Amino acid sequence: MRVLLVEDDDGVAQALLEVLSAHGHTPIRVARGSDALIAHRSADVVLLDLGLPDGDGMEVLRKLRQVADTPVVVLTARGDERSVVRGLRLGADDYLVKPVRLAELLARMDVVTRRAAARGSSADEVVRVSDVDIDVRARSVTVGGEPVSLTAKEFDLLAVLAARAGTAVSRQQLMDEVWGDAFVAVSRSLDVHMTQLRAKLGRPGLLTTIRGFGYRLEV
Repeated sequence: MRVLLVEDDDGVAQALLEVLSAHGHTPIRVARGSDALIAHRSADVVLLDLGLPDGDGMEVLRKLRQVADTPVVVLTARGDERSVVRGLRLGADDYLVKPVRLAELLARMDVVTRRAAARGSSADEVVRVSDVDIDVRARSVTVGGEPVSLTAKEFDLLAVLAARAGTAVSRQQLMDEVWGDAFVAVSRSLDVHMTQLRAKLGRPGLLTTIRGFGYRLEV
C-alpha cells in the first residue's frame, strides 16, 4: 500500500516510516500541507497530522476532499471533541489521537482502504426516494434535481441505507459496512456523520432514528 505521511516532526515521522516499511507498505513523507496537496495523487491512503508548519491540517483536509476521495486518517495530538467532530465533518475517514498504538493504526489503515476499494467496485445503480436520487456508481446525490455535495463517509452511509430503503438498519451494521469493523469504529463518528447528512439533504423525515437500534431511510 502506498502511504502518504504528512508529518513535520522528524522523530515521529522516522518511527512511522520504519513501521510502515516493516509491514510491507511503501511510505512517502512530506512535512508541509502544500506538498500533501500534490503528493496525495499517488497515495492509497493519507496519514495527516494537523499541526503543520505552513498552516492548519484541517484546511489541508478540506482542500483534499474537494479534489479526491483518497482515504484520510487524521493522526494528531488534538483529542478534544471539537477537533474530532470538525475533522470528521470535513471528510476524514478516521481520527486517531497521538500517541497511537501502531497495531491499531495499521488496522485502521486496512479498514479505510478496504472500504475505498469496495466503493470503487459498487454496482451501477440509481436509487430514487421521493425527489432524492442516489447514484451509487457515480457516487452522486441530487435533491429536487440539484446536486448535493457529500463527504465519502456521508455518501457511504446514505448508500447503505438506500440499499435497504424502508428497513431499519442497526448502528452496528452501519459501522461494519461503512467503517469496515464496528469494533474499531467510533459510535460518535456515526452520529456526527448522520447529523451532517441530514442537514445537507434538507429533507426532514427522510432519515429516521430508531431509538436504541439504528436508522431507516423512509420510502
